[in-house]
Amino acid sequence: MISKNYSKAYTEVLEMIKHLPENEYNKIPKEKIEFLERNKDNKYKFVINPQIELEKQNISIEANSIIVTIFRDYFATDLQKEKLKIILEQNENKYQEQLREKYNPDNLFENRKKECMNPCVEKNTSLLVVEREENFFKKLINYVKVIIINRVI
Repeated sequence: MISKNYSKAYTEVLEMIKHLPENEYNKIPKEKIEFLERNKDNKYKFVINPQIELEKQNISIEANSIIVTIFRDYFATDLQKEKLKIILEQNENKYQEQLREKYNPDNLFENRKKECMNPCVEKNTSLLVVEREENFFKKLINYVKVIIINRVI
């Protein structure tokens, strides 16, 4: 099942490629366009203003990604493909670095270390003892063990 974000993105992409010259539009395989048509959000209305630059249009990140892929696959020269590859790799590296910073195990416990270092704050460190009741399966196994042990003796 396709996410709602991508269904809307397909609608946006279809609207954008409608504004291509016919010879450019025909470079996109019919199967690709049919896929977009089948999976678009029919309730979502998106309009491109041809007088405004594409960068200033309100286009979703997903639609932008799809347009970049279409450009790379069907319109870009080899030099453009190489430049695009470099840009995409740089973006991926930045994203991975942000993830490493956000989920760095050394930083995850930084706040706790700061709390422990503060001598003014007293914490109640008493432990709460919780009695756990055996679940039915455990009770059954223990019952069978008792029966087996009594028969052996």
